[in-house]
Amino acid sequence: VQLQASGGGLVQPGDSLTPSCVTSGFILDYYAFGWFRQAPGKEREFVAFINWSGGSTIYGDSVKGRFTISRDNAKNTVYLQMNSLKPEDTAVYYCAASTAKVATLYPGRVSMYDYWGQGTLVTVSS
Repeated sequence: VQLQASGGGLVQPGDSLTPSCVTSGFILDYYAFGWFRQAPGKEREFVAFINWSGGSTIYGDSVKGRFTISRDNAKNTVYLQMNSLKPEDTAVYYCAASTAKVATLYPGRVSMYDYWGQGTLVTVSS
């Protein structure tokens, strides 16, 4: 089982970026996914969650209205569209997969997730 996050980079405030998380070794349909981020010196923060069908999405307060999580099961890929980026969005972004039936109730809990990707760095700076 592997999750490979990519698509980070250096952008200016107000720009957009869409990191992706390509998975392998398991059937995507049976998993929910989350994106988390961790800035230097800070704890890992919940960013977004999508359930197995894509019909339910949940966002952290700091990204609501700016970020959109989506999935393409046929491509084994989960996306995080990030708009109106701010310097405080600078962090390493991690994708994670969950089989927990209650993940929708506790999407921000790290313990809900079975597998994690290696992270992709997003830097927002002028």
